[in-house]
Amino acid sequence: MIDLQSIKQRFGIVGNYSALNHEIEKAIRIAPTDLTVLITGESGVGKEVFPQIIHQNSLRKHGPYFAVNCGAIPEGTVDSELFGHEKGSFTSAVSERRGYFEVADKGTLFLDEVGELPMATQARLLRVLEYGEFMRVGSSKAQKTDVRIVAATNLDLLTAIRNGKFREDLYYRLNAVSIMVPPLRSRKDDIYLLFRKFAADAAEKYRMPAIHLTDEAKIVLMKYRWPGNIRELKNVAESISVTEQDREISAERLKTYLVNPDAGDLPVLSQRVDEQRFFNNEREILYQLLFDMRKDINELKRMVPEMNKNMEKHPAAPVKMEDINITPLEHVSYDEYTEADDDVHEEPQETMSLEELVKERIEKALARNKGNRRSAAKDLKISERTLYRKIKEYGLE
Repeated sequence: MIDLQSIKQRFGIVGNYSALNHEIEKAIRIAPTDLTVLITGESGVGKEVFPQIIHQNSLRKHGPYFAVNCGAIPEGTVDSELFGHEKGSFTSAVSERRGYFEVADKGTLFLDEVGELPMATQARLLRVLEYGEFMRVGSSKAQKTDVRIVAATNLDLLTAIRNGKFREDLYYRLNAVSIMVPPLRSRKDDIYLLFRKFAADAAEKYRMPAIHLTDEAKIVLMKYRWPGNIRELKNVAESISVTEQDREISAERLKTYLVNPDAGDLPVLSQRVDEQRFFNNEREILYQLLFDMRKDINELKRMVPEMNKNMEKHPAAPVKMEDINITPLEHVSYDEYTEADDDVHEEPQETMSLEELVKERIEKALARNKGNRRSAAKDLKISERTLYRKIKEYGLE
């Protein structure tokens, strides 16, 4: 029989929400197997504790345990981090390197934010899951590994599959067992318990009396939608503990620490925001192009009077501003751009022209920064990961 309370105490889990208890029990039951586990849930709900529960209750508990944040690794180096590389396989590979799949042999590997992995890396991961083997970057020799994979994501992978951002076969291979961690707003009775724990921890850490809430403040705490989930609740409790002199916190004081505290139980949009961020990367550079094009148009408008003076010697009619049919780019929104992008798929020539604009902009940014990709990404106002992907896509390596 599962001793749920001792498990919670051991891993610092606070609360009695039935759905959460069910997921913890499921994690303990499947721990002794080698089944791959996919943990889903919004950002900040505490997904990272479940791989630890699984590992510590498995036959691999004496083996290594590694947690890897896939979203924090640049695309150009993610294969090297996970699978290792041979000496000389790329410019900075001055020596061979063992990847996580090699050093985690006989243990457990937690792949957090697995939905952020590039498609090529997803194919490599699928091979590990199906055949238990991998190849270092720059090597043609397959190596065996015995690693239990636990993956987590706050993205809707089914939507990612429909949009061609995640492999369907990898999804079903990862999702042998699914664990869904509920959001904090669903755990109404647990919110105050968690707040008290975080407040007590802060009081002990900073050697001060613990704060407590008035009855009205408790109501505010319970009604707030907590878009950042447990992570946000902990930050609020710690911040109040450190900054407030009065140890009794009123509803009005509590509201000053909350984002839109009067929104009540409105639907949380954080998941949708994460999905938009996932699919907006392809548009980052193009959106920057809009601003550059607007500058060019403004420059053109300044040149028109001078052009008219020069053309007075010629029979051609002078250029008039009203003859220049240009839609002001400051009115272009992401939604309008998305609609235009949908039309582009029906007109291949239009797609090519956009790709050429993006490629040219990247080439110029790299030239300005003498090939320094980090500086070029900052110049383009995009992430390094997006830049790495576009460089590879356009063959600019």
